[in-house]
Amino acid sequence: MTLQNVFNALEEWAPLHLQESYDNCGLLVGKAEQSFSGAVICLDCTEAVIDEAIALGANVVIAHHPLIFSGLKKITGATYVERCIIKAIQHNIAIYAIHTNLDNVLHGVSGKMSDLLSLQNKKILWPKKGVDNAGAGIIGEIEGGMGAVDFMKQIKSVFGAGSLRHTELLADRVSRIALCGGSGSFLLGEAIAQQADVFITSDIKYHQFFDAESRIVIVDIGHYEAEKFTKELICEFLSEKFPTFALHLSKINTNPVNYL
Repeated sequence: MTLQNVFNALEEWAPLHLQESYDNCGLLVGKAEQSFSGAVICLDCTEAVIDEAIALGANVVIAHHPLIFSGLKKITGATYVERCIIKAIQHNIAIYAIHTNLDNVLHGVSGKMSDLLSLQNKKILWPKKGVDNAGAGIIGEIEGGMGAVDFMKQIKSVFGAGSLRHTELLADRVSRIALCGGSGSFLLGEAIAQQADVFITSDIKYHQFFDAESRIVIVDIGHYEAEKFTKELICEFLSEKFPTFALHLSKINTNPVNYL
């Protein structure tokens, strides 16, 4: 079996045409026709992850975040991106990214987040026009509702957040929840329009918190925390498709943010 077989399966699940225009998904380094010996699945591709793949005998790293995001004019090893590329090529390791195309499917990144919170009656928050079951974010319900403070504690526990940045709590109980993996501030208006009690995402800027205007509770859980379960999501999918092949969840914590 070749790497192309693996990529074909991923792209049936999260088609490349669903990626955002600024993104860089798909095969970034290597050749798709080479035989598949094993995969390391991660959130971020770093030098430590490449070393992990070498040690495990895997010849592809499947990452959520693209290693190559903006243009490269030279590859001299001056940055971690360049060093990853050099080492991957030296060891015949391919690098593949499944990013906003996986954000834009119902059972993708935000869908995984909603599963972890046991939301019911889920649907895409901001559907893509003309594409079934595709779009950004998820909105769903907590069956029977939940105390607002208890729900905040649940969010922190489930996602292992070092802290929660949030606007004021508006009611004693909450039931309608919107969320988006990664940077989701662009969906705040849609979450308000669909009468969500809480909107969970990350990378909210200071002045954006004011945009809640006492109509919704914004909860910023951190970018890594919002997406760290994505590697399990990818691994679960590929394990069903290729149960006899070596799939490794990266053991490297790539979160660059620390909390004191």
